[in-house]
Amino acid sequence: MKIGFIGLGIMGGRMAANLQKHGHSLVLFNRTREKAEPLIAEGAKWADSPAALAPQVEVIFTMLAHPDAVEQAALGPDGFLPHLGSDKMWIDCSTVNPSFSRKMAVEAKACGFGFLGAPVTGSKGQAELAKLTFWVGGEKSDLEKFRPLLECMGNRIIHCGGPGTGASLKMVMNQLLGTTMAAFAEGLVFGESLGLEHKILFEVVLGGRAAAPFLALKRDRIENRNYEPADFPLRWLQKDLHLAAVSAYEAGAAMPLTNAAKELYRLAIRDGRGNEDFSAIYDYLARNQDVHPMDNEPDQLSSHSKNAFTAHHI
Repeated sequence: MKIGFIGLGIMGGRMAANLQKHGHSLVLFNRTREKAEPLIAEGAKWADSPAALAPQVEVIFTMLAHPDAVEQAALGPDGFLPHLGSDKMWIDCSTVNPSFSRKMAVEAKACGFGFLGAPVTGSKGQAELAKLTFWVGGEKSDLEKFRPLLECMGNRIIHCGGPGTGASLKMVMNQLLGTTMAAFAEGLVFGESLGLEHKILFEVVLGGRAAAPFLALKRDRIENRNYEPADFPLRWLQKDLHLAAVSAYEAGAAMPLTNAAKELYRLAIRDGRGNEDFSAIYDYLARNQDVHPMDNEPDQLSSHSKNAFTAHHI
């Protein structure tokens, strides 16, 4: 099948590579061509714009950072929506808010083709190994028709319901991810401020019922201060918490913990931590509460950062 793929970041590049490995012909577009070069070397074609990509393919995947980027690719001056043609399919794997996903479904239907919102859960490693989970919203018949493509990239495909429901479930998943990580980080800092050694905290908390399983995967990062954004940069999690808060407002739901966590991550972004793994929220809290992160080395936070933190909290 001829597939268009737009968005070749940490996840998208690996997803596209798995489609290619299964023998599908790819036409690619990305904001920067450099990320497409490995796939082009294996036979993929490059398009100069989403509009140029659309007539060449039967289905388009988008895997972009936020709703504005998705809307620009689809409806912008060089967007693909007017050029895709009837009886084709758009599958959006981006993490977006449910109302936006429903809006894109309406736009697609008006142009005569199908739409599936299929955001993913998984790490960079899971994307590489084709072990992602897809949360799919849209017509079940459309999902079944294109399920083989999703199976090239993932090993768990959940049909959540109609348009927007995949995005809804992804909102819930990332809301839990963000608030749980923030609560865990705060708990570690609290324990250390009471004089507990971090090894005891990790062994007891991670071995008990209070800790979510994914937190154990963050232990090495926190202990080794390795916050390189291999899986999930902090700024994108903050974006997802913001989208969850927007969705809650639209639904009339109260989200007091989520909004507090969202602003905590925003402060970390303002402190220069946005491109680090989201587990860096521990380091941000520890340094700004005079708890020496993990190894009890002297606090290396600059006076500028300390003053900035103090200003935020006055």
